Amino acid sequence: MKKPDVLVTFDSMKDANCGYFSFGKGLGDALIQENKGRFKLKFYVFKHTQYLFNGLVDLIYLSRLDRLFFKRKNDFDVVHLSDQTCRLKPGKVNAKKIMTVHDMNKVHLKFSKPHRIQVYLKKLGKLIAQCDRIVCISQFVANDVLHYFPEADGKVSVIYNGADKLISAEKYIPSFVPQKPFLFTIGLLSVQKGFHLLPALLKENDFHLVISGRETPHKQRILEEAEKYNCLDRVHITGAISDEDKAWYYENCDAFLFPSVAEGFGLPVIEAMHFGKPVFLSKFTSLPEVGGEVAYYFDNFEPEHMQDVFKRGMNDFLQNNRYNEAIMQAEKFSWERAASQYLNLYQECLINQPSIS
Repeated sequence: MKKPDVLVTFDSMKDANCGYFSFGKGLGDALIQENKGRFKLKFYVFKHTQYLFNGLVDLIYLSRLDRLFFKRKNDFDVVHLSDQTCRLKPGKVNAKKIMTVHDMNKVHLKFSKPHRIQVYLKKLGKLIAQCDRIVCISQFVANDVLHYFPEADGKVSVIYNGADKLISAEKYIPSFVPQKPFLFTIGLLSVQKGFHLLPALLKENDFHLVISGRETPHKQRILEEAEKYNCLDRVHITGAISDEDKAWYYENCDAFLFPSVAEGFGLPVIEAMHFGKPVFLSKFTSLPEVGGEVAYYFDNFEPEHMQDVFKRGMNDFLQNNRYNEAIMQAEKFSWERAASQYLNLYQECLINQPSIS
Protein backbone atom coordinates (compact mmCIF):
# COMPACT_ATOMS: atom_id res chain seq x y z
CA MET A 1 0.00 0.00 0.00
CA LYS A 2 1.37 3.41 -0.99
CA LYS A 3 2.35 5.63 1.90
CA PRO A 4 0.78 9.09 1.89
CA ASP A 5 3.16 11.80 0.72
CA VAL A 6 3.52 14.66 3.23
CA LEU A 7 5.37 17.91 2.59
CA VAL A 8 6.33 20.01 5.63
CA THR A 9 7.49 23.54 4.87
CA PHE A 10 10.37 24.91 6.92
CA ASP A 11 10.83 27.89 4.64
CA SER A 12 11.25 30.38 7.49
CA MET A 13 14.44 28.74 8.77
CA LYS A 14 16.66 31.46 7.36
CA ASP A 15 18.17 32.96 10.53
CA ALA A 16 19.61 30.52 13.08
CA ASN A 17 18.88 33.03 15.87
CA CYS A 18 15.13 33.28 15.20
CA GLY A 19 12.31 31.35 16.82
CA TYR A 20 11.10 29.79 13.57
CA PHE A 21 14.53 28.21 13.11
CA SER A 22 14.39 26.61 16.57
CA PHE A 23 10.82 25.47 15.93
CA GLY A 24 11.71 23.93 12.56
CA LYS A 25 14.80 22.16 13.84
CA GLY A 26 13.02 20.74 16.88
CA LEU A 27 9.85 19.67 15.08
CA GLY A 28 11.63 18.44 11.95
CA ASP A 29 13.99 16.16 13.85
CA ALA A 30 11.12 14.82 15.95
CA LEU A 31 8.88 14.18 12.91
CA ILE A 32 11.64 12.05 11.39
CA GLN A 33 12.05 10.14 14.66
CA GLU A 34 8.35 9.61 15.38
CA ASN A 35 7.15 8.94 11.81
CA LYS A 36 8.16 5.24 11.94
CA GLY A 37 7.26 4.65 8.30
CA ARG A 38 3.71 6.05 8.43
CA PHE A 39 4.25 8.74 5.80
CA LYS A 40 6.70 9.54 3.04
CA LEU A 41 8.03 12.81 4.41
CA LYS A 42 9.66 15.62 2.48
CA PHE A 43 10.81 18.97 3.89
CA TYR A 44 10.71 22.26 1.96
CA VAL A 45 13.76 24.37 2.92
CA PHE A 46 16.25 26.98 1.80
CA LYS A 47 19.16 25.38 -0.01
CA HIS A 48 21.67 26.89 2.42
CA THR A 49 19.99 24.93 5.26
CA GLN A 50 20.46 21.57 3.54
CA TYR A 51 22.86 20.59 6.35
CA LEU A 52 19.86 20.22 8.65
CA PHE A 53 18.09 16.94 9.45
CA ASN A 54 21.23 14.83 8.97
CA GLY A 55 20.27 13.53 5.52
CA LEU A 56 17.43 11.49 7.06
CA VAL A 57 14.64 13.04 4.96
CA ASP A 58 14.25 14.13 1.34
CA LEU A 59 14.53 17.88 0.85
CA ILE A 60 12.89 20.17 -1.69
CA TYR A 61 14.64 23.49 -2.11
CA LEU A 62 12.71 26.72 -2.13
CA SER A 63 12.66 28.66 -5.39
CA ARG A 64 11.41 32.20 -5.87
CA LEU A 65 9.41 30.92 -8.83
CA ASP A 66 7.33 28.78 -6.44
CA ARG A 67 5.37 31.93 -5.56
CA LEU A 68 4.04 31.90 -9.13
CA PHE A 69 3.84 28.19 -9.86
CA PHE A 70 4.88 25.25 -7.71
CA LYS A 71 5.89 22.45 -10.08
CA ARG A 72 5.13 19.75 -7.52
CA LYS A 73 1.72 21.07 -6.56
CA ASN A 74 0.03 17.71 -7.24
CA ASP A 75 2.66 15.47 -5.64
CA PHE A 76 1.45 15.45 -2.03
CA ASP A 77 -1.49 14.18 -0.05
CA VAL A 78 -0.87 16.57 2.87
CA VAL A 79 1.03 19.84 2.99
CA HIS A 80 1.87 21.24 6.42
CA LEU A 81 2.77 24.94 6.32
CA SER A 82 4.71 25.21 9.56
CA ASP A 83 4.13 28.94 10.11
CA GLN A 84 1.83 31.70 8.92
CA THR A 85 4.61 33.60 7.09
CA CYS A 86 4.93 30.66 4.69
CA ARG A 87 6.64 31.45 1.40
CA LEU A 88 4.91 28.51 -0.27
CA LYS A 89 1.28 29.63 -0.20
CA PRO A 90 -1.57 27.16 0.40
CA GLY A 91 -3.21 28.15 -2.87
CA LYS A 92 -0.21 26.82 -4.79
CA VAL A 93 -0.74 23.16 -3.80
CA ASN A 94 -3.51 20.63 -4.40
CA ALA A 95 -3.56 18.67 -1.15
CA LYS A 96 -5.03 18.62 2.33
CA LYS A 97 -3.52 21.71 3.93
CA ILE A 98 -2.56 22.35 7.55
CA MET A 99 -1.07 25.62 8.78
CA THR A 100 0.54 26.36 12.14
CA VAL A 101 -0.17 29.84 13.51
CA HIS A 102 2.47 30.90 16.02
CA ASP A 103 1.02 34.20 17.17
CA MET A 104 -1.12 37.18 16.34
CA ASN A 105 1.08 39.61 18.22
CA LYS A 106 0.39 42.52 15.90
CA VAL A 107 -3.15 42.93 17.21
CA HIS A 108 -1.83 43.23 20.78
CA LEU A 109 0.91 45.80 20.22
CA LYS A 110 -0.16 49.30 21.21
CA PHE A 111 1.98 50.90 18.51
CA SER A 112 0.36 48.90 15.66
CA LYS A 113 -1.57 51.27 13.39
CA PRO A 114 -5.24 50.31 12.79
CA HIS A 115 -4.94 50.20 8.99
CA ARG A 116 -1.86 47.99 9.28
CA ILE A 117 -3.75 45.63 11.54
CA GLN A 118 -6.57 45.41 9.00
CA VAL A 119 -4.13 44.58 6.19
CA TYR A 120 -2.52 41.94 8.43
CA LEU A 121 -5.89 40.38 9.34
CA LYS A 122 -7.02 40.28 5.71
CA LYS A 123 -3.83 38.50 4.66
CA LEU A 124 -3.94 36.00 7.53
CA GLY A 125 -7.66 35.39 7.03
CA LYS A 126 -7.06 34.45 3.40
CA LEU A 127 -4.42 31.90 4.41
CA ILE A 128 -6.67 30.42 7.10
CA ALA A 129 -9.58 30.13 4.65
CA GLN A 130 -7.39 28.17 2.21
CA CYS A 131 -6.38 25.56 4.80
CA ASP A 132 -8.25 22.48 6.01
CA ARG A 133 -6.86 22.61 9.55
CA ILE A 134 -5.23 25.29 11.69
CA VAL A 135 -2.85 24.45 14.52
CA CYS A 136 -2.07 27.05 17.19
CA ILE A 137 0.91 26.72 19.51
CA SER A 138 -1.05 27.84 22.58
CA GLN A 139 -4.66 28.22 23.66
CA PHE A 140 -4.06 31.97 23.80
CA VAL A 141 -3.26 32.01 20.07
CA ALA A 142 -6.24 29.74 19.33
CA ASN A 143 -8.52 32.18 21.16
CA ASP A 144 -7.12 35.02 19.04
CA VAL A 145 -7.72 33.10 15.81
CA LEU A 146 -11.30 32.26 16.74
CA HIS A 147 -11.98 35.82 17.92
CA TYR A 148 -10.90 37.38 14.65
CA PHE A 149 -11.89 34.50 12.36
CA PRO A 150 -14.96 32.80 13.90
CA GLU A 151 -15.55 31.04 10.59
CA ALA A 152 -12.50 28.89 11.43
CA ASP A 153 -14.36 27.26 14.32
CA GLY A 154 -14.19 23.50 13.97
CA LYS A 155 -10.81 23.37 12.25
CA VAL A 156 -8.61 24.92 14.98
CA SER A 157 -6.61 22.81 17.43
CA VAL A 158 -3.73 23.41 19.86
CA ILE A 159 -0.39 21.59 19.74
CA TYR A 160 2.17 22.98 22.17
CA ASN A 161 5.77 23.34 21.05
CA GLY A 162 8.49 21.24 22.53
CA ALA A 163 11.81 22.54 23.79
CA ASP A 164 15.28 21.12 23.49
CA LYS A 165 16.94 20.34 26.79
CA LEU A 166 20.16 22.26 26.45
CA ILE A 167 23.31 20.86 28.02
CA SER A 168 26.06 23.06 29.36
CA ALA A 169 29.36 21.61 28.21
CA GLU A 170 31.84 20.83 30.94
CA LYS A 171 34.48 23.54 31.39
CA TYR A 172 32.88 25.68 28.66
CA ILE A 173 33.21 29.42 29.26
CA PRO A 174 31.23 32.00 27.24
CA SER A 175 32.89 35.04 25.73
CA PHE A 176 31.32 37.21 28.43
CA VAL A 177 31.30 35.92 32.00
CA PRO A 178 29.23 38.07 34.37
CA GLN A 179 29.99 38.48 37.99
CA LYS A 180 27.78 36.29 40.11
CA PRO A 181 25.03 36.33 41.17
CA PHE A 182 23.23 37.29 37.95
CA LEU A 183 19.81 37.23 36.31
CA PHE A 184 19.30 36.27 32.66
CA THR A 185 16.93 36.90 29.77
CA ILE A 186 17.09 36.33 26.03
CA GLY A 187 15.18 37.51 22.98
CA LEU A 188 14.99 40.25 20.38
CA LEU A 189 15.62 43.62 22.00
CA SER A 190 12.18 44.96 21.12
CA VAL A 191 9.69 47.02 23.08
CA GLN A 192 7.24 44.13 23.47
CA LYS A 193 9.81 41.90 25.18
CA GLY A 194 9.87 44.37 28.07
CA PHE A 195 13.59 44.15 28.82
CA HIS A 196 13.62 47.87 29.65
CA LEU A 197 11.54 47.00 32.74
CA LEU A 198 14.22 44.75 34.21
CA PRO A 199 16.82 47.20 35.59
CA ALA A 200 14.25 48.12 38.26
CA LEU A 201 14.71 44.61 39.69
CA LEU A 202 18.35 45.36 40.51
CA LYS A 203 17.35 47.91 43.15
CA GLU A 204 18.65 47.16 46.65
CA ASN A 205 20.49 43.96 45.71
CA ASP A 206 23.81 42.88 44.19
CA PHE A 207 22.49 41.05 41.12
CA HIS A 208 23.91 41.62 37.66
CA LEU A 209 21.61 41.33 34.62
CA VAL A 210 22.58 39.63 31.34
CA ILE A 211 20.38 40.37 28.31
CA SER A 212 21.15 38.35 25.17
CA GLY A 213 19.60 38.59 21.73
CA ARG A 214 19.71 40.52 18.51
CA GLU A 215 20.12 44.21 19.23
CA THR A 216 17.80 46.97 18.02
CA PRO A 217 17.59 50.72 18.75
CA HIS A 218 15.56 49.76 21.83
CA LYS A 219 18.88 48.92 23.48
CA GLN A 220 19.28 52.61 24.32
CA ARG A 221 16.01 52.61 26.28
CA ILE A 222 17.27 49.67 28.35
CA LEU A 223 20.51 51.48 29.13
CA GLU A 224 18.62 54.64 30.08
CA GLU A 225 16.56 52.64 32.60
CA ALA A 226 19.75 51.09 33.97
CA GLU A 227 21.20 54.56 34.48
CA LYS A 228 17.97 55.67 36.16
CA TYR A 229 18.29 52.86 38.71
CA ASN A 230 22.01 53.47 39.15
CA CYS A 231 22.94 49.98 37.92
CA LEU A 232 24.45 50.68 34.49
CA ASP A 233 27.59 48.83 35.51
CA ARG A 234 25.51 45.72 36.33
CA VAL A 235 23.48 45.51 33.09
CA HIS A 236 25.22 43.59 30.31
CA ILE A 237 23.83 43.34 26.76
CA THR A 238 25.70 40.62 24.87
CA GLY A 239 24.02 40.62 21.46
CA ALA A 240 23.22 37.28 19.79
CA ILE A 241 24.82 34.25 21.44
CA SER A 242 25.53 30.60 20.64
CA ASP A 243 23.59 27.66 22.08
CA GLU A 244 26.66 26.88 24.20
CA ASP A 245 26.63 30.40 25.67
CA LYS A 246 22.88 30.18 26.25
CA ALA A 247 23.15 26.88 28.10
CA TRP A 248 25.92 28.29 30.31
CA TYR A 249 23.84 31.36 31.20
CA TYR A 250 20.79 29.22 32.00
CA GLU A 251 22.83 26.88 34.19
CA ASN A 252 24.64 29.60 36.10
CA CYS A 253 22.01 32.31 36.49
CA ASP A 254 20.03 32.74 39.69
CA ALA A 255 16.73 33.38 37.88
CA PHE A 256 15.26 33.86 34.41
CA LEU A 257 13.18 36.96 33.60
CA PHE A 258 10.67 37.28 30.74
CA PRO A 259 8.20 40.19 31.01
CA SER A 260 6.98 39.90 27.40
CA VAL A 261 3.57 41.23 26.34
CA ALA A 262 3.54 39.60 22.89
CA GLU A 263 4.31 35.91 23.02
CA GLY A 264 2.74 33.04 21.09
CA PHE A 265 4.45 30.44 23.25
CA GLY A 266 7.63 31.36 25.16
CA LEU A 267 10.31 28.79 24.38
CA PRO A 268 13.06 30.38 26.55
CA VAL A 269 10.87 29.88 29.62
CA ILE A 270 10.91 26.11 29.17
CA GLU A 271 14.63 26.13 28.41
CA ALA A 272 15.28 27.89 31.72
CA MET A 273 12.98 25.56 33.67
CA HIS A 274 14.85 22.56 32.26
CA PHE A 275 17.73 23.83 34.40
CA GLY A 276 15.47 24.07 37.46
CA LYS A 277 15.52 27.86 37.55
CA PRO A 278 12.90 30.20 39.00
CA VAL A 279 11.19 32.10 36.17
CA PHE A 280 9.50 35.49 36.45
CA LEU A 281 7.00 36.19 33.68
CA SER A 282 4.41 38.59 32.45
CA LYS A 283 0.93 37.25 33.20
CA PHE A 284 -0.12 38.25 29.71
CA THR A 285 -0.57 36.33 26.43
CA SER A 286 0.51 32.65 26.42
CA LEU A 287 3.09 32.72 29.21
CA PRO A 288 0.85 31.39 32.03
CA GLU A 289 0.17 28.29 29.88
CA VAL A 290 3.91 27.62 29.71
CA GLY A 291 4.98 28.59 33.22
CA GLY A 292 2.01 26.98 34.93
CA GLU A 293 1.83 27.18 38.72
CA VAL A 294 5.60 26.99 39.10
CA ALA A 295 6.36 30.43 37.62
CA TYR A 296 6.02 33.81 39.31
CA TYR A 297 3.99 36.46 37.47
CA PHE A 298 4.03 40.22 37.13
CA ASP A 299 0.41 41.40 37.17
CA ASN A 300 1.53 44.83 36.05
CA PHE A 301 4.79 46.59 35.31
CA GLU A 302 4.93 49.13 38.10
CA PRO A 303 8.48 48.96 39.49
CA GLU A 304 7.36 48.48 43.09
CA HIS A 305 5.07 45.59 42.14
CA MET A 306 7.74 43.90 40.04
CA GLN A 307 10.29 44.28 42.83
CA ASP A 308 7.87 42.76 45.33
CA VAL A 309 7.04 39.79 43.05
CA PHE A 310 10.72 39.18 42.44
CA LYS A 311 11.70 39.34 46.11
CA ARG A 312 8.85 37.13 47.29
CA GLY A 313 9.35 34.69 44.42
CA MET A 314 13.06 34.25 45.06
CA ASN A 315 12.40 33.65 48.76
CA ASP A 316 9.64 31.13 48.00
CA PHE A 317 11.71 29.23 45.44
CA LEU A 318 14.70 28.89 47.74
CA GLN A 319 12.85 28.20 50.97
CA ASN A 320 10.61 25.55 49.39
CA ASN A 321 13.27 24.09 47.08
CA ARG A 322 11.14 24.23 43.92
CA TYR A 323 14.01 23.13 41.66
CA ASN A 324 12.39 19.78 40.78
CA GLU A 325 8.96 21.37 40.27
CA ALA A 326 10.45 23.66 37.62
CA ILE A 327 12.03 20.72 35.80
CA MET A 328 8.79 18.73 35.91
CA GLN A 329 6.90 21.67 34.38
CA ALA A 330 9.43 21.91 31.55
CA GLU A 331 9.16 18.19 30.83
CA LYS A 332 5.47 18.58 29.99
CA PHE A 333 6.62 20.06 26.67
CA SER A 334 8.56 17.83 24.28
CA TRP A 335 9.15 17.84 20.53
CA GLU A 336 8.42 14.09 20.47
CA ARG A 337 4.94 14.71 21.87
CA ALA A 338 4.35 17.60 19.47
CA ALA A 339 5.53 15.55 16.47
CA SER A 340 3.28 12.63 17.42
CA GLN A 341 0.28 14.98 17.59
CA TYR A 342 1.12 16.49 14.20
CA LEU A 343 1.49 13.05 12.61
CA ASN A 344 -1.89 12.03 14.02
CA LEU A 345 -3.36 15.22 12.60
CA TYR A 346 -1.95 14.43 9.15
CA GLN A 347 -3.74 11.05 9.32
CA GLU A 348 -6.95 12.59 10.63
CA CYS A 349 -6.90 15.23 7.92
CA LEU A 350 -6.58 12.55 5.23
CA ILE A 351 -9.46 10.50 6.60
CA ASN A 352 -11.98 13.07 7.75
CA GLN A 353 -11.68 16.35 5.90
CA PRO A 354 -12.35 17.42 2.33
CA SER A 355 -9.56 19.34 0.64
CA ILE A 356 -9.85 23.09 0.23
CA SER A 357 -8.58 24.02 -3.21
